[in-house]
Amino acid sequence: QVQLVESGGGLVQPGGSLRLSCAASGRIFSINEMGWYRQAPGKQRELVARITGDGSTKYVDSVKGRFTISRDNAKNTVYLQMNSLKPEDTAVYSCNADVRFYDLVGEYSYWGQGTQVTVSS
Repeated sequence: QVQLVESGGGLVQPGGSLRLSCAASGRIFSINEMGWYRQAPGKQRELVARITGDGSTKYVDSVKGRFTISRDNAKNTVYLQMNSLKPEDTAVYSCNADVRFYDLVGEYSYWGQGTQVTVSS
């Protein structure tokens, strides 16, 4: 089994910064893509950013230039650096990982429990 544990959420003023972390643990052979998603009250979950194993990234247009996704493959950890935060960034942020195991064929998708990010003055 795999666990994804997120940290780094909280309350921040507009224009401030936060850094989210998500560490995967378990009998993991490798992790292909990792990503961050968010869901605001009354809205559907949306992709914020994803990163491949070799570091290629993609972002939703609303965060380009403000957020940066990165990963540490040795630690099976993905990060989301969020700068110039806006009230509309308020949401529950969840990480996702596509995991390969030593004794199973294929990739399996796992989710973290989510961490609240609130941007308010």
